Amino acid sequence: MLPGLLAYSRQKGKMHYTVSVEMADTPYFHVKLEASGFAGDSLLFKLPAWTPGYYQLMHYADQVRHFDAKDAHGNALQWKRKGDNGWMIYGGKKMPFVLEYDVRSTRPFVAANYADKERAYISPAGMFMYPDGHIRRPVSISVRPAEGWTVVESGMDRTKGVFRAPDFDILYDSPILMGKLEELPAFTVKGIWHRFVAYRAGDFDRAQFMADLQKIVQTASGIIGDIPYQHYTFLAIGPGGGGIEHLNSAAVAFSGDGLHTREGKIRIYNFLAHEYFHHYNVKRIRPVELGPFDYDHGSKTRLLWVSEGFTVYYEYLILKRAGLTTAEDVFKALKANILAYESKPGKLVQSAAAASYETWSDGPFGRSGEAGKQTISYYDKGPVLGALLDFRIRHETKNRYSLDDVMRTLYREYYQKAGRGFTEQEFRAVCEKTAGTSLAECFDYANTVRAIDYKKYFAYAGLDIDEQFNIRPVAQPNSLQAAILKDWLK
Repeated sequence: MLPGLLAYSRQKGKMHYTVSVEMADTPYFHVKLEASGFAGDSLLFKLPAWTPGYYQLMHYADQVRHFDAKDAHGNALQWKRKGDNGWMIYGGKKMPFVLEYDVRSTRPFVAANYADKERAYISPAGMFMYPDGHIRRPVSISVRPAEGWTVVESGMDRTKGVFRAPDFDILYDSPILMGKLEELPAFTVKGIWHRFVAYRAGDFDRAQFMADLQKIVQTASGIIGDIPYQHYTFLAIGPGGGGIEHLNSAAVAFSGDGLHTREGKIRIYNFLAHEYFHHYNVKRIRPVELGPFDYDHGSKTRLLWVSEGFTVYYEYLILKRAGLTTAEDVFKALKANILAYESKPGKLVQSAAAASYETWSDGPFGRSGEAGKQTISYYDKGPVLGALLDFRIRHETKNRYSLDDVMRTLYREYYQKAGRGFTEQEFRAVCEKTAGTSLAECFDYANTVRAIDYKKYFAYAGLDIDEQFNIRPVAQPNSLQAAILKDWLK
């Protein structure tokens, strides 16, 4: 269950979906819902307008065709469209009924639905309608793949071929990949299985790749000190775009062909470390606005510079601490972030907090063209802010504490104990309590367009940064600087 939803009681009644892949000239999905146990004379079914993890409106309802509603005997029920993403049905009070509809599937993207002759991918928020006011109902799903397909995978639990989710939030957090797939050799971390299932994985050393992925998972989970799931699955959708994190899975566009060069390997490993660490930072360590979700309009928060930006920062640290990159690789990555931010005229207009809140209109990387001169990306500034906070906390505490301690505290106090997300004020309070002092300047950098004093903050870690943002260790660090630099990337 998502944090923050623990107080909701489960609602009873049957909700069973059967989804099949239909191979027409343009492949599509056919969805059948068998439902019962509703008391009202009318019931509104809705498709979310977006999916958590991708902070843009997807307008999934636009892809629905041939909607129909019947009772258990096949008699037609009245229905009508309601708003942009709803279907109101009438006459199903206290009796079983069936809904059927088709979903177009033309975009190979982790936030969309897609099918072709060899694979299909389901982004559940765009596939399965939920009954308005009854999102807490348990759901079961049967999947009928196309002929000749043998593999259907998801992070959802499965019993006798049927996927089960305790509610629609978990269903929407559990994408499904099917088709002519390959499973790479699985590994365990702390006795928990981790799997990698891929479409067109490419030509690469599978054993070495999975050994490296195991190091990434071990290192990332070691930062928090807890693994909160029972199993984890990487769903590699093959050609396409994007990556989206989930509570016990990640959907990623992937081709192992890129692993043949060092630069390509670092890029792919950063990507996988990023999506994996997200199951902590944003799924469990999360702003309070990100759950329960506003599936109609989107859930706006000013803290994506933390949820996304810090996850970029940690992908660099995870790979270095796992022994897969060097300190110079981390310096190079941070330089790229600083250059991307500092080269945008929008740095004088839009703060990182504002970029987070306005991502629904601006996009995650800011606007393009003339409008782009007014925006920045929290993906650029966020990891830099993570580094600055980390260095400052280490400096103020004589290297006893770091940003790692902040993340562990947020995980423990808000996810594990309170079962909810944190507010902006609570996030700042945890940072300042960990540092033992005010961090007003750091938070000014996040909430305003104040120019960043890079030299001051990088010096805390025994690093020098020049006017071109090249980063290198200082020639003669003092003992505290040397200790911070050593522990930061250990």
